[in-house]
This record gives sequence, C-alpha cells and structure tokens, in this order.
Amino acid sequence: MSAFTFKEATVTSFHDALKANTVTGSQLVEWYLDRIEAYNKQGPSIQAIVTVNPRAVEEAKQLDTYFAETGKLKGPLHGVPVLVKDQAETAGIVTTFGSKAFEAYVPEQDATIIKQLREAGAVILAKTSMCDFAAGWFSFSSVTDHTKNPYDFDRESGGSSAGTSAGIASNFGLIGVGEDTGGSIRLPSSFNNLFGLRPTTGLISRNGFSPLVHFQDTPGPITRTVRDAAKLMDVLVDFDKNDAFTSAVAYTSDKGQYEAALEGASMQQYRVGVLSDAFGPDSDPDCAPVNEQVRAAVSWLKASGVEVIEGLTIPGMEEWIADTSLYTTQSKKDINAFLSKRPHAPAKSFKEIYDAELFHPMNDLFHDINGGPEEPESDESYYRKRIRQEEFRRTIVHLMMEQGVDFLIYPTVRVLPPTREELYAQKWTCLTFPTNTVIASQSGLPSMSVPAGFAAHLPVGFELVGKPFAESDLLRFAYAYEQQASPRREPVL
Repeated sequence: MSAFTFKEATVTSFHDALKANTVTGSQLVEWYLDRIEAYNKQGPSIQAIVTVNPRAVEEAKQLDTYFAETGKLKGPLHGVPVLVKDQAETAGIVTTFGSKAFEAYVPEQDATIIKQLREAGAVILAKTSMCDFAAGWFSFSSVTDHTKNPYDFDRESGGSSAGTSAGIASNFGLIGVGEDTGGSIRLPSSFNNLFGLRPTTGLISRNGFSPLVHFQDTPGPITRTVRDAAKLMDVLVDFDKNDAFTSAVAYTSDKGQYEAALEGASMQQYRVGVLSDAFGPDSDPDCAPVNEQVRAAVSWLKASGVEVIEGLTIPGMEEWIADTSLYTTQSKKDINAFLSKRPHAPAKSFKEIYDAELFHPMNDLFHDINGGPEEPESDESYYRKRIRQEEFRRTIVHLMMEQGVDFLIYPTVRVLPPTREELYAQKWTCLTFPTNTVIASQSGLPSMSVPAGFAAHLPVGFELVGKPFAESDLLRFAYAYEQQASPRREPVL
C-alpha cells in the first residue's frame, strides 16, 4: 500500500490508512480544518465554507475510539469528513439556505440525508456556500457574497452548489453533497474539474432540503473520484416515508449496489451519441474553447474503442427548453410551503425575504420568482409545461433507442466559467445562461458531469445523460473513463 496523503484522499485510501494505523479520523478532520482556515476566508479567500461543524473534531475522536475498541468501521463512510450544501438542515448547526435572513437559523432536526450520513459513520465537517435559496447558476449569496473558482480566483465557481464544488476541488473535505434542480450539481462540477451526478429525482430524499422546483429537486454526490460518488449513492439512495417522491426507489434494482457495479466496468460496452445541437456556435469565442475540448474528449473515446454516433439532434431544442421551464412558476409556492412548516424560521414566506431585500442583488432569478404566481396552477401554461416535460423525456429516450445509444454526450455548459466582471456587467442572466444541464433536469433523466480536460487553465466538463434509472451505467462509464483518462488535476493552492 502506498503512503497515505491527506491531499486528494479518497474514502478507500483513508480507510486503508486507518486500518494500517497510519492516520486517525481526527487527524484527517484537523487537516481539513487547517486548510479551510488557511484558504477559505484568508489567502485566496475561496468563500466555499459557510459554517464549520463545531463538534467535528469531537465526533471524529469518538469514531476513532469506536474503531480502536472494536477494530471495526462504524459504517461505509466511517470517519469520512463530508461537505454538505447549506440547503440541508442540520440540527445544532446553523443552516442559512444561502440567505442572510437565515444567518442565525439553527434547525431542530437533521435532514434525512444528514441522518443517513451519520449512520454510515460520516462526520459532517461543514456547510457550504450557495446562492440564496439555490435560485441561480452562480454563487452570489447574501451570506458569503461570491465563491471563487480555485482554478482562477477571478472566475465563477458555478451554482448553486458552489461551495461544495469549490470546497471539494480545493481539498476542504473528502466528499461532498450538492443539490440539483436545473443543473446545480453538474454545472459547478464542470467548472471545478469534478464528477457530479444528478440522480433521478426521488432516489435520494429531499426531506429537510429547501426546495426550488419540487418535482426536479434532488441531492447528489460531488466528488473528486467516481468510486467516492458511488459510495455516497450506496448510503443515500433509499425510501423515506417523509418524501413521497422516494417511491422512485421501487423502480430500480441498483439500491446499495452502485459501488459493486464498478467491478469490471468498461467504456467499450456502451454506445454514445453526440448531441450536436447542444454545442454552442464555433463562431462564438465563449463557446469555441469548450467545443474544442469536448470534441477532443469524444475523439479520445473513439480512439479508445468506444462506439460513438455523431451528429444526433433534437429538433426545436430551444423551444423544448423554454416549454419545460417552470422555475419562475413553481418556486415561490414550493419555498412558501417549506418555510410555513418551520415554526422557528425567521421568515415565513418568499415575499417576506424579497421585500426585505435579504438576498444578493445579483440573484436576478429572485425577481422572476417574485413576479410568478402564488398558485402555479393559475398560470395558463402550467399544465402544458408539465406535460411537455413528459414529452421531452420521451423524445430524448426515443432518440437514444432509435440510434441504439446508451448515453448522449455534450458540453455540460457551453461556455467557460465566467469572470465576476462579466457577471456584474450582466452578460448573462440566470434564464439566458447557456447551460445544457437543463436538458436532463427538465426531462427528468439521470445525468453526470465528467471532467473533459482544460481549456488553458480552466476546467471543462462533458455531460452524459442516460435512460431512466441509468445511474449505475453512468457511474460505470465514468469510472472506466477516469481509470484511463486520469482527468483530475488539483488546483494550485
């Protein structure tokens, strides 16, 4: 066994070192806390971490004692320091939902996934930054202002799971949990050279998570390695009586088998279709470097023996995206319903937060949500858009079946991480930002952002979208790719 290194540690390397008595869990936690201290608010001031769990070292020491006395790991994530998006409620730890209105809010109950992580032996190390109530593609937050990209401090880390992605990329924690409604796991994973999996909504409980669009919302893993993502899926995918959507677990036989499915994984067992109309124009200088890098990755796949079908299209793609977008229609009601069930919440409605201007002024989606209906059903386009989401899924899966492909591949985001200057100049708004992540989100399909390489010093990701409940296949393909391509390159911090 090679010597254990704290930086770029994996669950497996940590557990191997733990069993060899070369490291303790409390040592690992303290190493991450020192790193957060040095780089989060000082030095480059990444601003990925909102709140550190004040009991993290104590919890790690209790797990060390358990291991010393029993010789056993408490669970599959024993002692693993986890970064969790501040969208999940944590009992006894401040939970802000990215909003200044909640900077002193301490929930009384853990979100379901926090309970699952603790039962698996994990240490909740810290809560991570996000834009106000996850309403946007960028990291602007009234709590943390702006989370920097560790590969270029002048650029955006991507949202809304900004802190989890920038934090995992910066080695502020071992594994991370994000949440994805329209792309909030995959977009920042692409910008931070990470693996980000959007599972089918309902495989992982959202109980205790602030919502945005409840029928699209899903937590999921953000990790430096695919195996760590699979380990998280094995812990988190489960039925929860407090979230009716988790009845989706009945539709998959993969529960508890995601890591096991990596055994013998081969890229060559899959056929991949290139969705050409998800690439931006080559004539656009913002899109050209992304196109070049993703096409290079596709060429590499072909050279590696993967059967690739080029030139696939979904006619009317822009119309499909517009016709299935429900963020401004649904979000106000979902946030109101969530807040109204929390007697100790400092605000009881979206309008209360909006009227008090307790959100970052760059979060333009807040204005759109505020202008939306109190009752989504009162919008004459609501039911048509809900039905169009079903039709969009059927159209995509039909294309995949017709062409005999397992996945569609395209750039996760059509452009490189924007600079703060570009965002303040309002080069894009939330609803005009050219992210392809909405394709899977608005069609209800599982998808994964995978590091494709770098354009100059900036990470580029490609997205794989699969058929319904194809999470294991996505992980298998990404794992085989990772083993051969070795795409991970840590930032210089």
